[in-house]
Amino acid sequence: MKKTPQNLENFIDEAIENIRSDRAVTSHLLTELLQQMGKQKGLSTIQQCGMIASKYVETLQRSNEQMVKLASLIQKKESKTDGLTSIEKEEIYDLLNSEGQEDE
Repeated sequence: MKKTPQNLENFIDEAIENIRSDRAVTSHLLTELLQQMGKQKGLSTIQQCGMIASKYVETLQRSNEQMVKLASLIQKKESKTDGLTSIEKEEIYDLLNSEGQEDE
């Protein structure tokens, strides 16, 4: 079985898929844990569940940070252009043209 080469786009797609999957599982576990906490009467059990819940929330926060980083990478990739844009060229031309007229 031949493996296809991975490129940045494939890695980003895979990372996004993994993040979404991890978020779905974590969200489900957190929901179930919160339901169990509502049923518990002992303070120590609720405290233990609270520590677990905080770990789930941390996991969701990390996945948010990962999504922001990936969005930033995608934005950089999409906004990257080679050379000057036509607007930048016009601004440079106008600047050079106005300086040439001042020297006369």
